[in-house]
Amino acid sequence: MITRREAALRLDIPLEMAQRHDLPSRMTEAQLAEIEANPPAWLVQSRSNRTGKKPVWVSLTCSVCGFTEAVRPKKWWPEFTYMSCDHHGYDELPEVEPGLSRREVDGIGSRFIGIVDATDSGEQLS
Repeated sequence: MITRREAALRLDIPLEMAQRHDLPSRMTEAQLAEIEANPPAWLVQSRSNRTGKKPVWVSLTCSVCGFTEAVRPKKWWPEFTYMSCDHHGYDELPEVEPGLSRREVDGIGSRFIGIVDATDSGEQLS
């Protein structure tokens, strides 16, 4: 059995859409395969409306321990240099490169802190 969240991830749709269209809270692999093989009209429409500019789900990975979590990206997120679980120390990340400053963005996913290294003018490190 897989959860509705896992089904939404695999169908590449928001969890809210899965709930709105009454996907069950738990389903079998066969049920999910049937939806993928014969998508309902709402799923076909959703996929046709995509521009490909913004992913539905992104994978966040801690730069220190490798913990990974799939989340819905937010419009306000900057480009992160590093991701760190909220329990890791600041000293566990690589040093800031000369000429750059570092800022932290709290509240990313369920337990991440996003790290942004940028020049004083605000230009982010690629």
